[in-house]
Amino acid sequence: MDKSDRSVFIVSVGIAILFVIIGVLIPNQLAAAMNVAQGFILESFGWFYQLVATFFLLFAIFIAFSKYGRIKLGHADAKPEFNRPTWFAMLFSAGMGIGLLFYGVSEPVSHFATPPTGDGSTEQSAIVGMRYTWLHWGLHAWAIYAVVALALAYQKFNKGAPGLMSATLYPVLGEKVKGPIGHTIDVVAVFATLFGVAASLGLGSQQINAGLEYLIGIPNNFMVQMIIMGIITVLFIISANTGISKGIKYLSNANMSIAILLFFAMLILGPTLFLLNMFTTSLGSYAQNVLLMGLRISPFDANEAAWTQGWTIFYWAWWISWTPFVGMFIARVSKGRTVREFIIAVLLVPTLVCSLWFTVFGGTGIYMELIQGFNVSGQGLETALFYVFQQLPFGIVLSILTVALITTFFVTSADSATFVLGMQTTGGKLNPPNRVKITWGIILVAATAVLMASGGLAGLQTAIIVSALPLTFVVLVMCYGLVRSLNQDLRVESKSSIAKKEHKQTIKSVS
Repeated sequence: MDKSDRSVFIVSVGIAILFVIIGVLIPNQLAAAMNVAQGFILESFGWFYQLVATFFLLFAIFIAFSKYGRIKLGHADAKPEFNRPTWFAMLFSAGMGIGLLFYGVSEPVSHFATPPTGDGSTEQSAIVGMRYTWLHWGLHAWAIYAVVALALAYQKFNKGAPGLMSATLYPVLGEKVKGPIGHTIDVVAVFATLFGVAASLGLGSQQINAGLEYLIGIPNNFMVQMIIMGIITVLFIISANTGISKGIKYLSNANMSIAILLFFAMLILGPTLFLLNMFTTSLGSYAQNVLLMGLRISPFDANEAAWTQGWTIFYWAWWISWTPFVGMFIARVSKGRTVREFIIAVLLVPTLVCSLWFTVFGGTGIYMELIQGFNVSGQGLETALFYVFQQLPFGIVLSILTVALITTFFVTSADSATFVLGMQTTGGKLNPPNRVKITWGIILVAATAVLMASGGLAGLQTAIIVSALPLTFVVLVMCYGLVRSLNQDLRVESKSSIAKKEHKQTIKSVS
């Protein structure tokens, strides 16, 4: 690493270690301070998060179907490194894997029992609950990822810039991105990544613990979750040392295989016809209300506003905090794709998969409560899935598959995160040193433990919301820089095309 790279690494690691030390020494004070910051941001900037999430969706669609869509990431003859099925698997595994299992049943059922508007536990609230779940995990979320990943991939493969968040602002800031301003942006990106991924790892350890409690009676508590995280840490460090073309690739394909098996098992064993009808109805409801839901604030009703802050605004902050991680990873594996192919794939394929997943898992939970009378909504977020399995044939087998899938998702997410954190703190190296990845792996697990100890799921959410706000402004400037850079290249291409035509005409006239 050169001097500037070392400074980003040293500052980032130093602040992260300081955070962990404070969390160990004075966890209650840390939790109180973060809660104050969270309350201020949610109340003062909720409207801002709603607007920017919708803006990113509209911006991504515009870029895909504009004159920029035909531009290829990389030179004109660049070939994709991975085939489409593997590419899709890697996008999906890095993006939302653990969250799908943690919230697959619990979120739709929670919205069904306690919807943002109207009475809960009704047929209408079932549709509303599914619709809002689709909102949180659908087009808005993947548009945020797509925009950042596109900017990173374009600067890396078309401009030869390092794979850093600061590099995407070169069209706006010029050489300043190589100084203190750029280093500050990279440090902000590091901490957004750290806290965003920590939330997923926290959820994963809680749900693995819940599954083991159901399967073999292991107590469900903080100490067991720390032991689980310790074991997983060893596994993902081993995976990280094998490199992206081996460890992450193989684990991503394994994730998809187990997820597909679990999905179809749930579809067949659950109320199949009800789920198909639910998907069709939810699709129409989502398409009709997607923009309205994405801009909903409820200024006249405090309860509705609190619901939006606790769910929708939290999700927008979570996805933004994940953009350095997921964006860099998607960019890294997407060379050779056109801008149009890239955005359409990143927007539509994962959105469709998420929608199907939540319909099958959440729909089964809603059916059990609304039609069969089971108390699914009364379960904890991490235990609802296993409670539903108890009511189905082969519930033990499904639970074993789920624990295995959460574990592989956990390893993949942590592996990918250490890879990206390593890139961000080594000047954008595509293959950061193993010692750097191991350092970040240990810090990531330690930060997750501190956040869980100082507030559990609420502590994880608080860290996400606080860290995502400054990064949101960076991503907005990034959009402007992307358009500016694309326009410059198209002008150069146009001038080159005109010059070639004039040259041909000159030769023709002379002859």
